[in-house]
Amino acid sequence: MKTAWRIDRRHLLRGLGTCMGLPLLNCMAEDGQATPPRRAAFVYLPNGVNTLDYQITTSGAEFEFSRTLRPLHNLRSVVTPLSGLHHPGGLGHHHNCQKIWLTGGQLGPSARNTISVDQQMATVTSPHTRFHSLEIANKGESLAWTADGIRLPGMSRCRQIFTWLFEEPKNGTDAQRRALRRKGSVLDANLEEVRSLQRRMGTADKGRMEQYLSSVRETELRTRRADAWLDVPRPAIASADRRRADRDVPQTQAGDYFRTIYDLIVLAFQTDATRVATFSSGMEGQGLAIPELGISQSRHELSHHNGDVGHMEKLTQSDTFSVQQFAYYLKRLADTPDLDGRPLLDSTMSLFGSGMAYGHSHGNANLPLVLAGGKACGLRHGQHRDFNEGHFDGYQLKDPGQHYRLCSRPANERAHMSNLLLTMAQKMGVESASFADSNSELELG
Repeated sequence: MKTAWRIDRRHLLRGLGTCMGLPLLNCMAEDGQATPPRRAAFVYLPNGVNTLDYQITTSGAEFEFSRTLRPLHNLRSVVTPLSGLHHPGGLGHHHNCQKIWLTGGQLGPSARNTISVDQQMATVTSPHTRFHSLEIANKGESLAWTADGIRLPGMSRCRQIFTWLFEEPKNGTDAQRRALRRKGSVLDANLEEVRSLQRRMGTADKGRMEQYLSSVRETELRTRRADAWLDVPRPAIASADRRRADRDVPQTQAGDYFRTIYDLIVLAFQTDATRVATFSSGMEGQGLAIPELGISQSRHELSHHNGDVGHMEKLTQSDTFSVQQFAYYLKRLADTPDLDGRPLLDSTMSLFGSGMAYGHSHGNANLPLVLAGGKACGLRHGQHRDFNEGHFDGYQLKDPGQHYRLCSRPANERAHMSNLLLTMAQKMGVESASFADSNSELELG
């Protein structure tokens, strides 16, 4: 990207008055250079995988890619497949594993959720970007949750996402500023009313109200930031990037749709529009069909194959297709320069995977996960990290029943996926010693 969109900090200050403290924007770097920021993306695959074709059986650096993961072979030095992790709060449940994939929350009668790791990261990164985070989700059910356990809506149409990220407001900046300040006034009025009510509340009600106030304060902060960013010109998008990303692609063209979504994420990171993104390609009850491969069934239908060999083969093809698209995304990151000219892949951590291992039996231990990129964040790759190792008698893929049990009951009870999420959050600058049900950090450097 050209740096013609960089502006002088004093110029922006004159336009903003004293309404808020300004973020340290890369576009204001005095010497024209800026330290590349750290970024994170999370990509969700619903309904697990055909684990018999997915599972890597050798740990360490000498591993061989499985049939499903073979599209990542040429990216071996920048990926880490992980086996054996699980969310204790999701064991024994099938649908809705997506809800807790990034939160480490609980499913079932005592279900509760809290902040997702992407949103925890965004609390650190959002002061420096126009957008707090980017949520992309088929059917609008995103992976992102606020601290109050409220799910953030997701966008699915490619052109809608491009317009939101890169186009100036249709009605002009002044009209948008008036709307934002009206919203701010409403929030201020609500806060005053709530504070007067709080004085007459009991302890339990005060606790619930404090959660509400926290949500209002976060909304108020985002509103003020959006107001401040109205005076920052949006980056000029190169014609090649615009042709690639500014278009509507029907989800029936699954490959083209996935690649366009990935192009949008890359462009959002390259222009520093945001530093945190999530992409859910479907909920557990569906998942895109892939007509170009002759697959008309949803991933949900394929995962509940009842042992049908034809359906299992189609599920493997669907899994491999999704891995191919993720490989395309990593290659785009590798080919796209960051602010300092190094590959965008170096500063971007990406996690690909599912909250379920084997959909037919609803097994959600031994989750299929691949961590990629993030060299500048301190990540090192090229190994299969197997947290089952030392806790079981080895993979028995020729005996499906034995392997499916491994995908339903964790071999290593302490191998929580929240340990991975905690470590990723720390790499992004989140100062925390725990996340959800984490019990340790992971050594990924």
